[in-house]
Amino acid sequence: MWKSFCSWLLYKRMGWTADVTEEHPDKYIICLAPHTSNWDFLIGQLYGGAHGIKSNFLMKKEWFFWPLGAMFRKMGGIPVWRSKHTSMTDNLAETAQQAREFHLCITPEGTRSRNPEWKKGFYYIALKAKLPILLYGVDYKKRHIQCTKTIIPNGDIESQMREIKLYFKDFQGKHPENFTIGEAGE
Repeated sequence: MWKSFCSWLLYKRMGWTADVTEEHPDKYIICLAPHTSNWDFLIGQLYGGAHGIKSNFLMKKEWFFWPLGAMFRKMGGIPVWRSKHTSMTDNLAETAQQAREFHLCITPEGTRSRNPEWKKGFYYIALKAKLPILLYGVDYKKRHIQCTKTIIPNGDIESQMREIKLYFKDFQGKHPENFTIGEAGE
């Protein structure tokens, strides 16, 4: 019933389409961009609900206040303390290695504001845990979700981050002025 509702709302009522050609193994990381609005969360949750995809996600700790904190945790939210220097990537990589299934969605910009310096934690988690990175683009102008590329981390972070950024160059976020792939697009 939930699947049908999410599918109806996202595709029929809101008019979105999707083109997802990549396999979703038992363990993976979703790199989702552009991230320019809180609406991205709703679209992602509806898409996941429509397709039976449940994944954890990182969110700044400030969102984890009562009663939202309990709801976000139940949905798979993992609070991030930006001010603390923790080994979150190491901990998540270890968790992924030990788990039978591991699905984590990360927005590499790390903020809804314009940021040419994308966070690389998702790449390091995938590299350490030997996980594929599924590239999911969200285009508000076309109302389209696309995942047609998977990156297998090989340790050449500069080259692969450039490849990842270039994948997203033509996607338009809800607030396009807040999205950039930085120097990769030059």
